[in-house]
Amino acid sequence: MNEAFLLSTLALAAIAALAPAAKRRVELSLAKHPSLTGHARMARRVAKLVPGVDYDEARFFGSDHAPADVQARRRAGFARLASDLAEAAPRSIAATRSAREAIPDLQFTSAYRVPFHYSACLRRHVTLGAFVDAADGVQVTDLDGNRYHDLTGSYGVNVFGVDFYKDCIAQGAALVSDLGPVLGSYHPCVADNVRRLVALSGQDAVSFHMSGTEAVMQAVRLARYHTRKSRLVRFSGAYHGWWDDVQPGPGNPTPPSDRTYTLREMDERTLKVLRTRRDIACVLVNPIQALHPNRAAPGDGSLIDGSRRADYDRAAYTEWLRQLRRVCTERGIVLIFDEVFVGFRLAAGGAQEYFGVRADLVTYGKTLGGGLPIGAVCGRADLMQRSRADRPADICFARGTFNSHPAVMGAMSAFLDRLELPEVQARYAGLDATWNARCAQFNRRMEDEGLPMRAANLSTIWTITYATPSRYHWMAQFYLRRAGIALSWVGTGRLIFTLAHTQADFDAVLERFVAAGRAMRDDGWWWHGPAQDDRSIRRGVLRELIAQRLRR
Repeated sequence: MNEAFLLSTLALAAIAALAPAAKRRVELSLAKHPSLTGHARMARRVAKLVPGVDYDEARFFGSDHAPADVQARRRAGFARLASDLAEAAPRSIAATRSAREAIPDLQFTSAYRVPFHYSACLRRHVTLGAFVDAADGVQVTDLDGNRYHDLTGSYGVNVFGVDFYKDCIAQGAALVSDLGPVLGSYHPCVADNVRRLVALSGQDAVSFHMSGTEAVMQAVRLARYHTRKSRLVRFSGAYHGWWDDVQPGPGNPTPPSDRTYTLREMDERTLKVLRTRRDIACVLVNPIQALHPNRAAPGDGSLIDGSRRADYDRAAYTEWLRQLRRVCTERGIVLIFDEVFVGFRLAAGGAQEYFGVRADLVTYGKTLGGGLPIGAVCGRADLMQRSRADRPADICFARGTFNSHPAVMGAMSAFLDRLELPEVQARYAGLDATWNARCAQFNRRMEDEGLPMRAANLSTIWTITYATPSRYHWMAQFYLRRAGIALSWVGTGRLIFTLAHTQADFDAVLERFVAAGRAMRDDGWWWHGPAQDDRSIRRGVLRELIAQRLRR
């Protein structure tokens, strides 16, 4: 009897001891985003199961079971489109084809520019030139002399217009010309760059790196080093560079890290996890996600239906960041703002100024280098230290051969000089009002024209959504190229305007969108059957993939 009582007591004690851990585990599971992006291991397993599907030409034009007359319009329109693009840019296309075999990036971007089902067939008929010869104002010129309105934004570098950065690079090169490529020692402009970055960021110290990815890597390493905790929290859909811990699941060839939690953004369940767990070193926030919380960065390569959504609520996202700030302060968690993309675009003081929330560490990149490659971490003095006086062998080493290259530091100095000019500061005045009005103008015009394209924006960062079900929205990028718009390889998922775009420039872009939309509509790509919706499209694609997998 005593032995049974003892065993029961021990069992109850064990259950009681395990209960808090089990509760925390359940809370963590509820906070993880329910999609595959929130479950890295499952995402990798699913990615391995997805078979390659190459539509032949009949399937290419009729994958939505459009009637014969609509498919005929598509074939004729596609032939005209391919012919027009080829005739307009023969030199640019020839250079691209010649270089593709030796540039894996070109192979990747051309293959994943559209949903993979359509990619091979499309590439047999259409090649877009990847080479440009000149840029000025808000336009680029290809090797054939064609001028395009540039909405690539150079992946976010181009905040103030290309001429601004040409001047920064030239001025910076002149400033450091006597020193040249001497590394290890600092050009005097470095000290001044640091002083001004400290003032702009509201932080205490700065470290320089060679890219935004490296800056984020160092910020996370510093957080782990100083908190002596290992876990980092990122949010579903957010991009923080291409290194392992922040890119779990598909796209990362290494096993997903068990030190990374991908949780729901703007969700009370996430705050509960942050309040109760003791192993979280830092929370990574990329403010561009305010445009599409918990969704992957939009790109036409996955645009298989019309379900892409984007919407920006500044007040709601500001309140979310304030809640994160409070919880992180209470729990000793390092709050990191990844401003590699949005830094200096939303405000001179970046997202911290724009949202009125101070982070513990902030990363910058892109535009800060005045057009040259750069990464930077700004942070609290205690978090930026890389060693401990009481444990001299316990260090957080971080260097990089080119992390304060004189040419980059000179261009940065020129950038920061120009940032202080009254005429540059004036560009931030009424920035949201200006670009929100332009977005509203775009949407009114599309509705008036009877076109399904709609825009959502976070200041000068735009995403195009589609107000009708279709498998062919990704075709818009090719019609836009013919109309004189240059987009990055992600197509209409991300358009990046500059603060140099005038109303006249915007009006010219809008007219080209209208022309492209009319042509795409007339060529039948937006036809859909009466019973067709986004859900039925997704189900149809899933059935095709399952059938292909079973055949294999």
